[in-house]
Amino acid sequence: MKKALAVVAVVATLALAAVAAASNPARGEGHRADSRLAFAIKDGSGVSNIYSVRPSGDGLVRLTNSTAADLCPDYSSDGRLITFCSNRSGAFQIWAMNADGSNEHMVTSGAGRFIFPDYSPDASKIVFSGVASTTDATQNVFVINADGSGLTQLTNVGNNIYATYSPDGKKIAFISDRTGVEQVWVMNADGSNQAQLSHSGVTEDQLPDWSPDGKRIAYQQGDRGSGRIWVMNADGTNPVQLTSGPGDDFGTAWSPDGRQIAFVRDFANGDRSVWTMNADGSGQHRLVPIPLTEYVASWARTPDHGHGKH
Repeated sequence: MKKALAVVAVVATLALAAVAAASNPARGEGHRADSRLAFAIKDGSGVSNIYSVRPSGDGLVRLTNSTAADLCPDYSSDGRLITFCSNRSGAFQIWAMNADGSNEHMVTSGAGRFIFPDYSPDASKIVFSGVASTTDATQNVFVINADGSGLTQLTNVGNNIYATYSPDGKKIAFISDRTGVEQVWVMNADGSNQAQLSHSGVTEDQLPDWSPDGKRIAYQQGDRGSGRIWVMNADGTNPVQLTSGPGDDFGTAWSPDGRQIAFVRDFANGDRSVWTMNADGSGQHRLVPIPLTEYVASWARTPDHGHGKH
């Protein structure tokens, strides 16, 4: 059995390399960032790197070449930058690079562990979650200038994770368990006026995301293994379920035009892929048909189209 699994892993890795190499621009060459999704793929060796692909599922390009874990990419609003998390230096830290994979550099450093960064609309700041010290008992939301200066903690009650800027940069949505169960919360970009948005009483996890017009928020609801994608108004009203499996659905990302939503569907058998659907839940389909573990995506956007995500 182990030998069979090893063969499958090798075949899958070769398939990934072949797809990424076919008819794609070389690393460092330009491509239209507003028509691509970025996400991490773990190959058969257990290494995770960041790739980008067209919404049609073709044109797969490898952006990082790490022997560690490069995960959770997020495009800047102009589509020219990507921030991501990586453990290539030890604990997970926030990194950034150009959208073609060039100019990789660390943004955070020190004893903390930080994940899931999100650019402000003007790319001057990055919000993310994690712990600033190995002795911290809870996770919190932090913001930092894109040049790595001015690290500021925004939350301090309960565990607070998966933060994302609104399209106008005035608010931040995030997940908090301060009431006893993880729900969607929102606050001003400076951390003030923290308020609960969802009140389902059911676990909500893995990356809320604002629609490009700022009127709706997509999010995951359900325990691990049975998550479903929901959408609600930005004030917390009118929650609507969009997916019903099979598999565990999580990690939302709106398309720049607001017509589609990307998400991850995990069948818990090694098949964990990025999917897309129409914003009403119809037309669900796998983005890239490769039998490897894929992680939460970011949908590139432009200033004219607004925000899209992780």
